[in-house]
Amino acid sequence: MEIDVPVAGRALVVIVDDRVAHTDGSSSTGPLVTELLNEAGFLVDATVLVAADEVEIRNALNTAVIGGVDLVISVGGTGVSPRDVTPDATADVLDRELLGISEALRSSGLAAGALDAGLSRGLVGVSGSTLVVNLAASRAAIRDGMATLTPLATHVIGELSGLAE
Repeated sequence: MEIDVPVAGRALVVIVDDRVAHTDGSSSTGPLVTELLNEAGFLVDATVLVAADEVEIRNALNTAVIGGVDLVISVGGTGVSPRDVTPDATADVLDRELLGISEALRSSGLAAGALDAGLSRGLVGVSGSTLVVNLAASRAAIRDGMATLTPLATHVIGELSGLAE
């Protein structure tokens, strides 16, 4: 039996949501991100649910980096409310920010009508050899963000792995 190997790499999804994290519920955004990553050729190792807490978010991101995934996408907690701390936690994990990708996600999201994407403080950057991305939590922001991100992520991951020339 032949098994298809993912072309793009391994990924982990981190859902930042107080309600889901505290009720042992399931997130409707986790399966959407996983589906879009699978369509883009990524093997998703897991979806992790965390509360909007800087320590929990930072631990989840660091675990993904240490685990050697190529891409970690966090969803939620990128806005302007006091509980929106995902960018703050992410900043502590990044070695280098990729400002152009963050701006592309905001710009394309706003153009597509996803106000939360346009207002997002989300970061994108590199930690070790892992690409770390914060997306706003609406389904529209996720769909548009993934469409914008996929070709850029594939290119960055290729460069990080030394495969892109």
